[in-house]
Amino acid sequence: MATTTVSLGKDILGADKKERAASFAPQEKKMKLRRQLLLQLLLLFISFIVLFPILWVVSMSLDPRGLRPLTLTLIPANASLDAYAAVIDKPTNNPVGFWTLARNSLALATSVSVLSVLVGVFCAYAFSRFKFTGRQVIMLGIIIVLMLPTVASLAPLFVLLNKVQFTIGDVNFNLRNSLIGVGLAMISGALPFAIWNLKGYIDTIPKDLEEAAMIDGASANQTFFQIMLPLALPALAVTAFLGFLTGWTEFALSWQFLTNPQDFTLAMALWNMTGQYAANTPWSKFSAMAILVALPVAAVYLALQKYIVGGLTVGGVKG
Repeated sequence: MATTTVSLGKDILGADKKERAASFAPQEKKMKLRRQLLLQLLLLFISFIVLFPILWVVSMSLDPRGLRPLTLTLIPANASLDAYAAVIDKPTNNPVGFWTLARNSLALATSVSVLSVLVGVFCAYAFSRFKFTGRQVIMLGIIIVLMLPTVASLAPLFVLLNKVQFTIGDVNFNLRNSLIGVGLAMISGALPFAIWNLKGYIDTIPKDLEEAAMIDGASANQTFFQIMLPLALPALAVTAFLGFLTGWTEFALSWQFLTNPQDFTLAMALWNMTGQYAANTPWSKFSAMAILVALPVAAVYLALQKYIVGGLTVGGVKG
């Protein structure tokens, strides 16, 4: 009798739980649906904020009137690509063409990207794997440099690079007033970040892999180039992309150091297109130039996208 009573009690409790679960199921579905709708609305709002300025710039670049932008029309009346043709032919009043500006910007961006990664990965590996005198002091110095804005180092770099001058025949070379000098100044700012970012990623790579390779007879160089570098490829891609972006869009150093129009960059030409007042700016040409400047960066990002996503989620999280 007691067993029967207990079993009946369990059946009643089980049925009660099932009824409550059945009553809560629609409520949970409604809550999940509301939360999903809120997330979708939030994402749409963020997408609108990000894409709206881009749509506006594209619209202005197609407007043949070149007037000051007051309203947004996705496809303006008499839309044309004349602004792009004019910019490619001659962006500013300076006697320098678009392709010369692009070549200068590409040289700076590539040199900053390649050299900062090339030097940074060796330094980062040393800081991550070896213990040596002054290691913490040097890392503290790197952090301090990272905290300083680019403008803070502008004056000392100007004086330092300006001292390197020599004459060969009729050619007077001033390191400060050259793309090489600007590149060196930009690398000095990009290198601390490269070291710090790469060190954080290398710290996440287990040392056991390198030790196992050494036990199997691999040399230190083989371990570095065949084990560590392939595993650090996402961080290398992120660092290289950010270095390229820095070199491609850099303006302050180039504007202060360079005086020869043949050495000007795309960022400098874009600034030269602005007038004293908003009404004096050729907005169609300015927008077309801005899009042409942004396209190479977008292309590099798309080429390295799969590596950049992995590097951004893992690299730079450990110090």
